[in-house]
Amino acid sequence: MAGREDGNRQRETQAGQGQTWAEELLEHLRPAGRDVRRVVGWLSGAVRGSVALQDAAGNLMAGTRIPLDEDLVTDITAGRIASAAWQSRERHLRLVRVEHPSHTCVLAVSRETSFDRRAADVVTHTAQVIELLLTARESTAAGHRLRRATSDLRLAILQLLMVEDTIAARRVAAGLWPGLLDADSACVYVVESDPAVRDRIAEECLDSTGEDALVVRCPAMDGHVIVVSPRDTTGEALRSLIGRHPDIFLGGSVRQSLARTATAYGQAVSALAVAHFRPNKTAVYAERTHPERLMDPQALRGWTARVLRPLDTLPHHTRAELLATTRLGLEFTAVNAAKVLGVSRNTVRARMERVEALLGTDFADLTVRAVVHLALNTQIGLTDAQFTDGTANSTLRLSDLLSGPAVRTWAQNLLGRLDADARNPRRTLRTWIAVGGNAERAAQALGMHAQTVREHVRSAEPVLERQLLAAGTDLYEVVLAHLAVGDLDLPVLHRHD
Repeated sequence: MAGREDGNRQRETQAGQGQTWAEELLEHLRPAGRDVRRVVGWLSGAVRGSVALQDAAGNLMAGTRIPLDEDLVTDITAGRIASAAWQSRERHLRLVRVEHPSHTCVLAVSRETSFDRRAADVVTHTAQVIELLLTARESTAAGHRLRRATSDLRLAILQLLMVEDTIAARRVAAGLWPGLLDADSACVYVVESDPAVRDRIAEECLDSTGEDALVVRCPAMDGHVIVVSPRDTTGEALRSLIGRHPDIFLGGSVRQSLARTATAYGQAVSALAVAHFRPNKTAVYAERTHPERLMDPQALRGWTARVLRPLDTLPHHTRAELLATTRLGLEFTAVNAAKVLGVSRNTVRARMERVEALLGTDFADLTVRAVVHLALNTQIGLTDAQFTDGTANSTLRLSDLLSGPAVRTWAQNLLGRLDADARNPRRTLRTWIAVGGNAERAAQALGMHAQTVREHVRSAEPVLERQLLAAGTDLYEVVLAHLAVGDLDLPVLHRHD
């Protein structure tokens, strides 16, 4: 008897290197060891038998398949009995009910020898551990689903704002974040981090801003978190966040109406590029003199209405959809615009091609893109009522808008900054724009290497204080400056300009 007791102790402690079976089992509740399959595998070794964990439908969740009596399994999963034992000459079987948040499971253990007190205790307590693990896993999964659904809802609200559907955006936001979008205007911020830590940074943005901001993981840029907030305190909260992390950056827009969220987003991205060169790693979009502010407002409105008139025959929803998509498509690549809008890139291209056809022009031409971009940005603030005074019938053309003394002076001063460079980047930039921003074609026209063209264009960016290699407002303003001074030919839009 003594020898058998010593042998039993040896078998009990062998797997755990000195630990009792209870200690071994508890180890599976540690964060690093919470795996139902591992627990089932451990139980198989602890009782020297076969173990199966299956649901009421007979689906094997862990372990190895064991032939079981279906009626007995049904009685256990239905709650009529909590456990059962069965034996034959070849095997001994024990079944225990395992509660689960969504459905009850059965833990079945089969072995060749009968279940002594120790083996029975191991099975019972293991069932309890598995129950805890399944409940924790279900709770964790539910939490993940809730966070994912909330994240998707925030993205949907942002996409509605991007296409100027502020009414729908407010309606969607009101259910979870009452009052968030009640203001008429907001600032947009973009936080940039390594993509590997973006989720953590997004959670910190949520904690920092509370319920006062719309925090969205950017669908287009893996390392970006977009924050839209009407509250003045949000900027300071985000700057405090930037100060706590060595490798993240913040760009912010000026305050814009909710309908101009896409414009504000472009400003925040532009400011983000500047933030990389700032000691505090933050920057707010610098309000500067934009060419449209130097034009006669009434003439600009009339010209805009006339340029976009071919779209007026479309249903209101279709027209708004085409305009919003084209505005984003001109600011970003078709791929990124599609991700922001939540549609396919083919949809973005198809909508833009339809606008091209209606306007009778080609967006491959940078001058066309700049002029249409001007019209679309002007159109944001217009309503049909503003044209009842006959403004839309103005005969002024684009050449008249760009030939005003204020616009010409602005354009000359802007491009004149490049004249001091002996490499003549101004000529390179003009040629590069004329060939649609294609470095290879510009190099052929200038008789230089394509990399030299790119270097000239890149070197012009800090001088002009505008991003040029990325399409967007900065580039289009420089294109308009070239048109104003006569360095480039004016594009033709359905024979009105």
